[in-house]
Amino acid sequence: MNETVKLTPEQIAARNPSDSFQDLLKIETVEVPDALLDSTDTYLGSEDISAARYTSREFFDLEVDKVWRRTWQVACRENRLRKAGDYFVYDIVDDSILLTRTESGELKAFHNSCLHRGRILKRGAGNSDKLRCPYHGWSWDLDGEFQGAPCEWDFPHLEKEKAKLPEVRVATWGGWVFINMDDEAPSLEDYMEVLPEHMNQWKHEHRFVALHIEKVIACNWKVAFEAFIESYHALATHPQLMSFQGIDNSQYDVWGDHVSRTISAYGVANPSHADLYTEQQSLDAMMDLIGVEDRPQLAEGQTAREKYAELNLPMANLQSGEDFTGRSTMSELMDSTLYSLFPNFAPWAGHGTVISYRHRPNGNDVDSCIMEIFLLTRFPEGTESPPDAPVYRLGIDQPFSEAADVMGAGFANVFNQDGANLPQVQKGLKASKKGAVTLGNYQEVRIRHFHQTLDKYLTAK
Repeated sequence: MNETVKLTPEQIAARNPSDSFQDLLKIETVEVPDALLDSTDTYLGSEDISAARYTSREFFDLEVDKVWRRTWQVACRENRLRKAGDYFVYDIVDDSILLTRTESGELKAFHNSCLHRGRILKRGAGNSDKLRCPYHGWSWDLDGEFQGAPCEWDFPHLEKEKAKLPEVRVATWGGWVFINMDDEAPSLEDYMEVLPEHMNQWKHEHRFVALHIEKVIACNWKVAFEAFIESYHALATHPQLMSFQGIDNSQYDVWGDHVSRTISAYGVANPSHADLYTEQQSLDAMMDLIGVEDRPQLAEGQTAREKYAELNLPMANLQSGEDFTGRSTMSELMDSTLYSLFPNFAPWAGHGTVISYRHRPNGNDVDSCIMEIFLLTRFPEGTESPPDAPVYRLGIDQPFSEAADVMGAGFANVFNQDGANLPQVQKGLKASKKGAVTLGNYQEVRIRHFHQTLDKYLTAK
């Protein structure tokens, strides 16, 4: 362990010497949102983290009780619960939550277990005018009120007024539906800290799921989640990105206990690779990533960053029904600006089509998890949302490339590269003689912030 190492202020403040993301914002020609100008520049220590946090059954069981049953977590999109009778089942470890849209239009969430002999009431998603147990026929209305059972004469001891389905707290933000099993937890609004203030301008509520990939990965859920809250791994894992993404000088921010962010600039070569690529080569590589065969040519003196934002602007305008010309920064149209909300939700910011991630345990398995990729596309305000895309599921041995026809070969390749690492990380953590993980002070500060918050939950009474 390295907790005794004494660092100098200069070592703590060390950053890549090239232009920072904030320097890029200084050359924007329009007003930059305050959210992007915010930079926390936080140091949270340099101690190692125990490898057992990712491999121990005891640690996993503690997370179930202290984290999954006490935090706000995304269950689904509101599009899954559009009309009365719609229901959706969200499973997390051994808990199952049944969400419904009632006749009055209210969202409700219940523990998905029959009060007779415990059978799951619903599976998956669908529409029903009541919540009826398929085993013996006990039923409840969409508000969770007990409606009756066959042969009620045999249950004189059943107090109907006490037979209401136990509720779970439910709240919404940005078109997402959240649940929390802890009645004493703070409100979702308080829990989200600065996230709504930063993100509301990008209107996740006016988006639909254009693509939904669900993949089982052979690693602990934290191993997978952490791979997407730092960009440092891209230097070795995603070399094809070096011509157009600034990894060395990505910006990392943390706020409160629950929120953090990475911003990696697009349209600029990675600083340590900058002398290897021309501006035109950077633009061509971005076209390859998104599967576009055309090769737009840069005007004299034009940068790849400027051109790519210019190309993205018409699509953002079309999708949203708004005109962002003259009021949207280059960053809002293309950069990788990835927030996270503890414990497992990671939404991207920006005006165009954006990604959101969710990672959770695969049932009660310490060594596998479910990773989900949501591609969110804007639709104009005042119009009805298109339906969400069906879920494309990949098993533990299926690479992301099997979904290349729906997500594009360029993006599938990027996720394949991540998917190849993660099971090997889990194996290596188990094999580790060192028994610990060493984190960078800045580029992996979000991981340290995540574990410090995790510890606060695990030690809470």
